[in-house]
Amino acid sequence: MGLYPVSIQAQVDTSRLASQKDLIDILKKLFKVDQQKIDSTRLKKKFQFSLIPVAGSVAGGGKAVATAFNASFYTDDESTTSLSTITFTPWFTLDGKFVLPFRDLIWLPNDALLLKGDTRFMIYPQYTWGLGGNTNEGDKALLQYNYLRLYHSCLKKIGRKLYIGAGYDLDFHFNNSLKNDSVLATIPFYDYIKDYNQQTTSSGPVINFSIDTRRNSANPPRGVYFAVDYRFNLKSLGSTYDWQSLLIDARKYFSFSKRQQNILACWSYYWAVTNGHAPYLDLPSIGWDYYNRSGRGFEQNRYRGRQLLYFETEYRRDLTRNGFWGFVIFTNVHTVSEYEGNGFVYWHPAAGTGLRIKFNKISRTNIGIDIGFSKGFTGVYLSLGEAF
Repeated sequence: MGLYPVSIQAQVDTSRLASQKDLIDILKKLFKVDQQKIDSTRLKKKFQFSLIPVAGSVAGGGKAVATAFNASFYTDDESTTSLSTITFTPWFTLDGKFVLPFRDLIWLPNDALLLKGDTRFMIYPQYTWGLGGNTNEGDKALLQYNYLRLYHSCLKKIGRKLYIGAGYDLDFHFNNSLKNDSVLATIPFYDYIKDYNQQTTSSGPVINFSIDTRRNSANPPRGVYFAVDYRFNLKSLGSTYDWQSLLIDARKYFSFSKRQQNILACWSYYWAVTNGHAPYLDLPSIGWDYYNRSGRGFEQNRYRGRQLLYFETEYRRDLTRNGFWGFVIFTNVHTVSEYEGNGFVYWHPAAGTGLRIKFNKISRTNIGIDIGFSKGFTGVYLSLGEAF
């Protein structure tokens, strides 16, 4: 579960806005507030926020309750500066599990610099099936751990939509325990999993490169996003091991209508350990992308390996002329490398559909209610903003 930072890079089409409806409009109508006046006031605001309750399930069992907060603001003239966002989505379960995620995407005046961060503290139970793409559903053990993440980068504009920069990433797993590990004890890579029972740290610099022509990252109508992150984890900076990783993220959006949402969205990414020995929990795994939105239809962490390759396509369409109701249909497939060797052998497909409710027509932010399914698993997902 989560929220996705919004980056609006164009002026709002006021004529189109007048014909659109969102939840705020519905509430104002109930209280008989002048709609034209409200639209004018909302457009002039430099600071906007969204607040919504979120519910879902967590690995290891249990239902979660959350509050999703999204704040948006401009650091300068909105005609030359993109919309900055801060999101905070704390959630917990009755049996003591909880997650405190804080994410920020700050565009400085004229988009000269981009500051982005991801800070999390988690007490998190999660099943693991070991390594590779051919693990049996019944061969799983429950992991319990505490997790601190600090990812912060600064990127400088070097072209019209081209950015390059650097930052620091930290993954710290502690208070680790592995339950039912007898299930995994006979598996050849059990020695690799056993390092999970230790406290592990991955710490080091990251180099960032990105191209982003999207108008809006919460619900892109068109454009391209391409990013490359290369990370160096160093013992000299506190890492348990020296190792390196590469992440390549590519997205393309095709629009078939100027007035209504009629979009085909494509997403692919490649995530790999390129050198050294990575701690078990830091290895590439389905559902552990930046916003934990990959692999709808699979249980998070179902497949893990030194390399992961992922593809997803989603069709997004309005159901009503005013854009209040909409739907999506999606399909995805992924593969992880095998424990012995780096080849991709087993491919895992999933599919699903979802309902969309317009939450904020100015930022084009939707409430998403999705159901995804794969062989032996079905998941329900509630979000504020699109998956990608």
